[in-house]
Amino acid sequence: MDDTMVEAICEAKQAGGKAALVTIIATRGSTPRKAGARMLVYPDGRVFGTIGGGCAEAEAKLQALTALDDNRSSIYNVSMTGDTAADEGMACGGIMEVFIQVV
Repeated sequence: MDDTMVEAICEAKQAGGKAALVTIIATRGSTPRKAGARMLVYPDGRVFGTIGGGCAEAEAKLQALTALDDNRSSIYNVSMTGDTAADEGMACGGIMEVFIQVV
């Protein structure tokens, strides 16, 4: 994890808040980012970092906000395949498995 992400997590904790760290742990097929990419999601919807942008990132962000509400870490698959992906303009066609960790 790079220093800036560690600093962002520390700042969130020092401010008395929490956040959700979204980390790509595996990919299949074509994806915008690969394993190890991270994004921090704050309860107000702000983000720090990226896991690739677009609809896939928005979907992961919604799952991170749910994890924050439930105070529960989880693993989630973000699919960029099939008709839904085509309708949303996703060109990648792969799947990202993400670990959402409440910090």
